[in-house]
Order: sequence, then C-alpha cells, then structure tokens
Amino acid sequence: MIGDVHGHRAELEGALRANGLVDDDANWSGGDTHLWFLGDFVDRGPDGIGVIDLVMRLYEQAPEAGGMVDSLLGNHEILLLGMHRFGDTDVPSDFGPRSFARSWEINGGMEDDQEGLTEAHLEWLTTRSVLTLAEEHLLMHSDTIEYLQWGETIEKINDAVRDLLKSDDLGDWWECWRRMTTRYSFRGPQGAEVAEQFLDILGGKQVVHGHSVIADQLGILPAQVEAPYEYAGGKVLGIDGGLFVGGPCLVVPLPYTPED
Repeated sequence: MIGDVHGHRAELEGALRANGLVDDDANWSGGDTHLWFLGDFVDRGPDGIGVIDLVMRLYEQAPEAGGMVDSLLGNHEILLLGMHRFGDTDVPSDFGPRSFARSWEINGGMEDDQEGLTEAHLEWLTTRSVLTLAEEHLLMHSDTIEYLQWGETIEKINDAVRDLLKSDDLGDWWECWRRMTTRYSFRGPQGAEVAEQFLDILGGKQVVHGHSVIADQLGILPAQVEAPYEYAGGKVLGIDGGLFVGGPCLVVPLPYTPED
C-alpha cells in the first residue's frame, strides 16, 4: 500500500525501487505483487501528472508479470477533476462564495497538473473506486465514515461515486469533495467502536487509509515518521507519511506487523 504522493514522483520512484517494485527505468519489476495506491497523486508537489502517468503505466505492466497495480480516488483527485470540469463556477451555498477553483487554489492546486490532463487521464481516474477490500483489509483514502452516505456496500458506494463523476451536477460533485475532505472518524475514545461498526457494515477486519498525516496524528515532525500508525485498538492503520511536508513515502505490506 502507498498513501498520498502529492506530486512527488521522484520520491515515489525511489521508494518503489527500494522495495523492488520497479527497475532503474521505473518499469514494473514486482512480479506477482499486488500494489494499491490510496489516492492523492496531485497538488502540493511538482509533478502530479507524472505520478499519474507512472501509476497508469504500472497498472498496464503489472498484469503481464502476474501482479496488480491499482488506485483508489482521493479527495485531491475529486478536486482536480472538479476544477477541470467546473472551474470558478459558484456552488449553490448558504455559506458564502464557494467554487472548485477557490478550493483548488487553497489546497495546493498546481497549474501544470491542470494543463497536463488528457482524455486518457480523465477516463482512467473517473473509473477508479473509492473503496476496496483486499483480503481482510478495507482500503480507503479518507479516514471518514462519510462514505456510508452513498450506500452500505462497497459496490453501491463505488457505483454512486462513478455515476456522479459522469454527471454535470455541481452540487453532487461538491458534496463528494466535502465528504472526502472529512477525517478523524476513528480517533478518540470511541474510535475502536466506530471502526468496528464501520467494518461490520462494509467488511474486513482493519481499515487502511491515507489522507491524515501520521505526524499530525502523533504530534511529531514529519521527518520523524518511520512507520505506519496503527490505532483504534489495531482496527485502523494510517499510512500517509506526509511526503509533501518532508515525511517518507511509505510502502506498507499487508498484513502490517509493527517492528518491536
């Protein structure tokens, strides 16, 4: 599993190479390994489109070796696509002026990412899932239970998001962006209980997410992050090392076993 890359293609390539998943030319060398990205390829870093291009290439190459590479959508993919489709069109709101353009600018949007988008990128991104079950692990980008607003099965949730990404309903798009920016559903004294209820509905024994930087969760510097963050009684695993703020690009095997 790999969490939020945010445009840092060189660091991603280095992490993949160090783990034997790509060769010196950044082509797939991971054999029959299954590799999931948890979204947020773009914004805040220098080469979001390059990250997407790399992942799309590995997506094509891995099956030839018996492997699999795929990605979930993160909230920044929704922002990228929403900006591309709606720009500065105002979202109907009782809370003042809102638009994808404003949110894109505030949240680290990069002009090169918008300018580099192609039809192939758009087709690939809009057909990705937002949730998946990898054996006993429920993979998701955002550490939020807001996904359940789209349904109570993985299939229904994924279908609902794919349908809205085909639509021109600005309100639905904005609600998708809003839901996927929420976080911390599994923190606090009720976190384990919330996670257990969430898993009972959607399946799996552990939630694995990106989105929320581990350093923020632990109150440490990003450069001090060395491993994923297991919490909520072991029912949740956060893997966002905070690459865009100087943390590591974590490549996390599942099941994850903390080092002693």
